[in-house]
Amino acid sequence: MGSVSVSEKVFGLEPKQSILARALYWQSWRRKRSFSKSKGRSEVSYTGSKMYSQKGTGRARHSSKCAPQFRGGGKAFGPVSEKSERDLPKKVRSLALRHALSDKFSSDDILVIDSLVSKECKTKYLASLFNALGMSNALIIDGFKLDKNFQLASRNIPNINLLPVQGINVYDILRCSKLVLSKSAIEALEDRFK
Repeated sequence: MGSVSVSEKVFGLEPKQSILARALYWQSWRRKRSFSKSKGRSEVSYTGSKMYSQKGTGRARHSSKCAPQFRGGGKAFGPVSEKSERDLPKKVRSLALRHALSDKFSSDDILVIDSLVSKECKTKYLASLFNALGMSNALIIDGFKLDKNFQLASRNIPNINLLPVQGINVYDILRCSKLVLSKSAIEALEDRFK
């Protein structure tokens, strides 16, 4: 067991629940946001004139061909994408990420490993290693490039998630019980939040 010195700007902040809540709310909204949209009767491209005469044809009276009962007509009460745009400033997002890292650091839920490299692609070996360390629910953050063998070995282990350092986010940090960082990930995070 060794020790690693970390930056106070990244891991030494007092976590504020309000900032973390704002980031979680924004992130969950972006995950569930709907982009589906169907055209209504006022949006389809058809003529606005009456289909045929009101009387004298023996057929039912109709007005527009855009009505929902006709083929090619507009959809009645179809899906409409959300118009409200929720935005979170970039500085608040980075502050929330630092608060999440500080929260894990203050509760001793961070484990630092020299490098996340596996010689062979064996899930069984990696799962036994995680069980020995007592990690049943963990987020593993490596540098900018992930080791292929480690990635393949860890992807079938339940509740163990592997991300490159550029994919780190508040939701995944707070959802897991342990955060495993490589030294290259710590260096990248400290460079990012200089």
